[in-house]
Amino acid sequence: MPREHFSGHLDLLLLAALRRGPRHGYAISEHIRRLSGGRFDYPDGTIYPALNRLEGDGLLSSRWVDLNGRRRRVYELTRKGESAFAGRQREWERHAGGIAAVLEQS
Repeated sequence: MPREHFSGHLDLLLLAALRRGPRHGYAISEHIRRLSGGRFDYPDGTIYPALNRLEGDGLLSSRWVDLNGRRRRVYELTRKGESAFAGRQREWERHAGGIAAVLEQS
């Protein structure tokens, strides 16, 4: 299925990637790519603006850190982000369940 069918779910994937703790941008992208079996391979020009938008919405916070001699911006969920993730996950499950019901009965 083409990636554009799932393009509206980037925020949910980013929030999910940060559920277990802070990560820098490239690690977030790699995490999503790896766990999705390469199905979600978003370019940096997509990931970073979305991270900045989520931070602006108060769902993420970030800080600069030095990792292995490189300066990286590390993102993490805020309490508001944790709550938003839970709500969006429920919405996705309802949406996917509705699609599955139609597919199974058609």
